[in-house]
Amino acid sequence: MDETVLDIELIKKRAISGIVTFTIRTFFVQAFTFFATFILTILLDPSIFGVFFLVSSILNLFVYFSDIGLAAALVQKREEPTKEDYSTVFFLQQAIIITLVVIGLIFSSKIAGFYKLDHQSLFLLRILIFSLLLSSLKTLPSIILERHMNFTKLVIPQILENVVFYSVAMVLAYFKFGLSSFTWAVLARGLIGLVVLYIISPWKPSWIFDYKKAKKLTSFGVPFQLNSILALIKDDLLTVFVGKILTHAEIGYIGWSQKFAFVPLRFFMDNTIKVTFPSYSRLQHDLKILKQAVEKSIFFVTFLVYPSLAGILLIIPKLVKIIPNYGKWEPALPLLFLFVINAAFAAVNTTLTNILFAIGKPNIILKLMVFWTILTWVLTFFLVKTYGFYGVALASAIVAASTSITVYFVKQVVDVSIFKNILIPIASTLFMYLALRIIDPIIPNNIIGIVLTIMISVSLYVACSYALLGKKIVEDTKTIVDSFRKKS
Repeated sequence: MDETVLDIELIKKRAISGIVTFTIRTFFVQAFTFFATFILTILLDPSIFGVFFLVSSILNLFVYFSDIGLAAALVQKREEPTKEDYSTVFFLQQAIIITLVVIGLIFSSKIAGFYKLDHQSLFLLRILIFSLLLSSLKTLPSIILERHMNFTKLVIPQILENVVFYSVAMVLAYFKFGLSSFTWAVLARGLIGLVVLYIISPWKPSWIFDYKKAKKLTSFGVPFQLNSILALIKDDLLTVFVGKILTHAEIGYIGWSQKFAFVPLRFFMDNTIKVTFPSYSRLQHDLKILKQAVEKSIFFVTFLVYPSLAGILLIIPKLVKIIPNYGKWEPALPLLFLFVINAAFAAVNTTLTNILFAIGKPNIILKLMVFWTILTWVLTFFLVKTYGFYGVALASAIVAASTSITVYFVKQVVDVSIFKNILIPIASTLFMYLALRIIDPIIPNNIIGIVLTIMISVSLYVACSYALLGKKIVEDTKTIVDSFRKKS
């Protein structure tokens, strides 16, 4: 058999098994994360969440400027990176990180003063800044695993980091540590992730820095990272801005609603994109195979994300009403609906932007990001003046809808069928949601009722989906099973 065909078959097998492995292995951690977040929102006040959300957004200013896209350049690179490539990236990134950490620590007091943060908030900010250094040391071992599509190992430190973070945070919150619960959880997460990753993927830098290689890698990396920086300006910097004009509690409402609305994206879409970026990069020479891979990714993501979003809209309002000490989050429910709209568009359009990055066309997304950034700031400014903190989520939903323009640019390169692959998930989700709304009055308004709602929702969605595409579900399941049986 032709070597190219073998390579394609191997890539397809690893991509499928990688997505499923990521999803299965992160099922526990995502369920645990959801549960832990729920517990923390009971134990802590909205204002504490607001401070954590705000400080985390401030930190992201440093995160995005700490990388000039070199990690993505190594993953996207067609040929295998050399030892000199890895070492050049490592030393350049560490130089940037150390500079930013020093600057951040020097100006941390002034930042805290500007936002009227107390001593606990300042300490949290400083720990988060220090955690940048721990995070940067994990970059190269992670790239090596991702480059070789070794997703089974890559997911292990991520699981441990989440478990450690939320376990520490919950225990300390229970013992009334307040905001400090997050501070110590951040530090514990950074240390455990670093140690475990180097055990799994040992890597030792050489004392090599090649200027020519650095220049070549940055030719892809800089446009890629500029997109990330624009995303930062569009989202996190916007949070930093509204953090000055809104109360900490209102920022907490925004963070709470985003957290729950984006849970399906974090669980299903992020796992898929983590695998498909290197997979698409390996397939960029064969547009026919790439088209098939993209369409399957879109179907897979929307098939799981859309019913999950509908389930969130059905269940979270019930929890707010029946859980003791949870009524404090009721003002955030309209935000939840708007951020769910955002997530519904992101499930498709983020996958499409991933394609353009993978085939080496970051400049297209860069131009679009400039437009979306300007639109976000303009809309948010006027809508917050009119609707208060609800304007943030309304602007977010409108901008998310506008990202559908990505479809046009992707079709110029790969003629993917979008509507055909999202029609069944949309139809099945609408059927499930409307049926639940009809029978909702007869379902008990308690925990048993919530469990019953979940069981009925899943049953309705699966039944409708099978009725519409039973053969396709069987074939896709067989493909997944075969991808694990066949050995590379």
